[in-house]
Amino acid sequence: MSAKSFLAAVTLLSIFVVGPPVFAKDEIRKERVQFKKGATTATIKGNIKGYETVDYLLGAKAGQHMNVSLATKHGATYFNILAPGENEVAMFNASVSQNQFEGALSASGDYKIRVYMMRSAARRNEAASYTLTVGITGSPKASDFGKAPASDAKVKGTPYHATGPLPCSLGKDKPMQCEFGVIRGKPGNAEVHITPPGGLKRVLTFMGGKVTTNPGEKVKAVKQGDDWSVEVNDYEHYTIPEAVISGG
Repeated sequence: MSAKSFLAAVTLLSIFVVGPPVFAKDEIRKERVQFKKGATTATIKGNIKGYETVDYLLGAKAGQHMNVSLATKHGATYFNILAPGENEVAMFNASVSQNQFEGALSASGDYKIRVYMMRSAARRNEAASYTLTVGITGSPKASDFGKAPASDAKVKGTPYHATGPLPCSLGKDKPMQCEFGVIRGKPGNAEVHITPPGGLKRVLTFMGGKVTTNPGEKVKAVKQGDDWSVEVNDYEHYTIPEAVISGG
């Protein structure tokens, strides 16, 4: 075997051994985070072993701030945070950052704080005890977001005021059409839920003339005529007509 082939084999083996686990739905235990009356933080003590995984469900509103920290003596136990409606793609991954998250939330709904063990340790059926501290601060933006007029009816069987396709592209790919659903608030405010081909999900929040998405992600938004041009992470590109936001 050549030196080049040997290094390639070692690299693949390393990825296999230390990579994160593949989560099976039947291995994920779900628990709802409850705050005591008047409290804004909750402390949870837990244990996992092997491939056991726990999803802590935390309801929050767009505009609030979330703080999450995980304390454990086990060096291969981490947490991910998944946005409302997401089951696989994490908006925050502590294994590549650190076991501490703080950021503003761009969407309303149930966030999943997924505690798990890295595959290398899970395969050895190791056990870990941990303390998870979760906090929600800041006034919900629900009052700022407001409600759409009663005349702006929702599409039957959906939470959206309108659905359809809009122009988009990923990286240097050719322009295409992405499906969207929009939840409108008071004039100028809206949450646009976009699903490009390939399983990616993106929520863009329009509020007070600003556009935001998940914490830690880069957003560039410019209004050009009757359209918003939005770029996320220098990779996702969306053209959103003002009529989607305002309901023209």
